[in-house]
Amino acid sequence: MKLPGHFEVQANRHQQIPVELHGDGRFTLSRRDFVPAYVKTYEQGRFKEKVAAAQELLHGCKVCPRHCGINRWENRTGICQTGRWARVSSAFAHLGEEDCLRGWNGSGTIFFCGCNLGCVFCQNFEISQLNDGTELNASQLAALMLRLQRAGCHNINFVTPEHVVPQILEALPLAIEHGLRLPLVYNTGSYDSLESIRLMDGVVDIYMPDFKLWDAQRSAKYLRARDYPEVARCAIKAMHDQVGELRVDEDGIALRGVLVRHLVMPSLLEDTSSILHWLATELSRDSYVNLMDQYHPAHKVGTEPQFSEINRRITNDEFSQAVEHARTAGLWRLDTRWFTPH
Repeated sequence: MKLPGHFEVQANRHQQIPVELHGDGRFTLSRRDFVPAYVKTYEQGRFKEKVAAAQELLHGCKVCPRHCGINRWENRTGICQTGRWARVSSAFAHLGEEDCLRGWNGSGTIFFCGCNLGCVFCQNFEISQLNDGTELNASQLAALMLRLQRAGCHNINFVTPEHVVPQILEALPLAIEHGLRLPLVYNTGSYDSLESIRLMDGVVDIYMPDFKLWDAQRSAKYLRARDYPEVARCAIKAMHDQVGELRVDEDGIALRGVLVRHLVMPSLLEDTSSILHWLATELSRDSYVNLMDQYHPAHKVGTEPQFSEINRRITNDEFSQAVEHARTAGLWRLDTRWFTPH
């Protein structure tokens, strides 16, 4: 898997950090004083009970809301196509994430194979559905985190971790013992069980949920999960209760909190409006939100006629309306690109 030893890319760290990030100091934490949540939990001796509880979820699997009941401890697989050990597609210093995550050295991104959703428009279906990757045990996964840290990454970014929470928790003590000290990013599609999110309390520093759809019928059609909206609301609320609004260091690099992503989709602005209103009223008007405009037809959308209504890119007007919905809801911390690595 791709993992360079270091990056020559540097950013002009004197470029002005947007007020949406620091809030005139309200959302700034001292980098010097920052200690990752998992380090404190480890020092308190609480990891052993978390790992044991997580491993128990693999027996008759209850790791995610699907509750497949498959005994993954014996390496059997259910909807997520993942057995006893996590499968990793790639790991590298990602320079395509939000500026507050990628910084000047990249976000240490680990792409897990498999997924508990069945998004017909999945932009990464080769990873999520085809499951082409390398199986790693706990020590190998821990070593991967440490390699990303040595490469200079600003954080460890777990992509699609919903179904591998036990495997992550098993690996972390090994990584901590060998010096892991980067913030952890939980980069999820938000189809997470509350059991798993509770186990990540005191472990994850930055939650990055993607709130996809609001309507249950559309969720059944496009995500293959009718209960997705309710599950996502409960999971994101629990994440926010744990870590609060997004906070950054003096250079605008995220240290702790929730960063919500929402992919704006063609003809689905009703869902966008409802999601943004919920974030503002039920979470916080200070929620940090990345409205994404990069939707393109992928996976089943381009080949199956029942999805023809989303078989196009969004228009400029649709994206402008999405931004206006956010402003109307009272959200003001909208993500923008604010520096150029060079």
